[in-house]
Amino acid sequence: MGGPSAEREVSLSTGRECAAALVEAGFDVTELDAGPDLAARLADIAPDVVFNALHGRWGEDGCVQGLLEWMRIPYTHSGVLASALTLDKQRTKAAYVDGGLPVVPSLIAASADVRAGHVMAPPYVVKPNNEGSSVGIYLVHDMADAPPPLSDDMPDRVMVEAFAPGRELTVTVLGNRSLTVTDILTDGWYDYDAKYKAGGSRHVIPADLPQDIFDACMDYALKAHLLLGCRGISRTDFRWDETRDLDGLILLETNTQPGMTPTSLAPEQAAHVGIDFPTLCRTLVEDASCDR
Repeated sequence: MGGPSAEREVSLSTGRECAAALVEAGFDVTELDAGPDLAARLADIAPDVVFNALHGRWGEDGCVQGLLEWMRIPYTHSGVLASALTLDKQRTKAAYVDGGLPVVPSLIAASADVRAGHVMAPPYVVKPNNEGSSVGIYLVHDMADAPPPLSDDMPDRVMVEAFAPGRELTVTVLGNRSLTVTDILTDGWYDYDAKYKAGGSRHVIPADLPQDIFDACMDYALKAHLLLGCRGISRTDFRWDETRDLDGLILLETNTQPGMTPTSLAPEQAAHVGIDFPTLCRTLVEDASCDR
């Protein structure tokens, strides 16, 4: 849990929640804040299984997975390749396209070029290509005259993506099963605060959707999970423009380390289908392995 990424605080919250649930489920649990001495700490603890509650770079991009493979410690969630692939948003989208899944146009551009002028006709979204949790997202509206004033801590190269209007939907896949569809309602952009602060968003579960849209979300999420090689649990996010029916449904990204905080979507979906939080965490531990 924890670690050095931009999502450290979310990961600490996820780690605390999962540790408590695993104790309730009957496991002996040691909480480990991942730092530069991670390998030495793991060697000292000698765990039977590592429950990966890290988010963002180093913990979600294949790095810690590679360390655990090297040490031959079974671990939860996705393996090296799927983790590296899904945290790279542009490569994820290329995989979606290869698999016949719908996306909106996007490109990778230098941050300096994005600050200097529109690299795509507005409206569009600018975001880091390899972070999650809505870290560093800029929405450029259709009437915007000026390019976005990207902060200095944005990476040198960013993803610029055509804005997809409509409703924010998400589906959790556990094992090889899509759980349900959640409709995420906010007063504005579904940003970091909307995701993680109490009252930041309202979740309608199951989403009130036409049956063909609901079924398509469930089908696309499972296809994405399998296409990307995910293991254990994943969550795929969608936008749906209801004025365009099925043509208005597009995939945004797949998250291999979905949050497990009190406001998180994956535990909420699991509970909706009868899987309480300790059982969800136990399921992930029992699925743990190397060579994922």
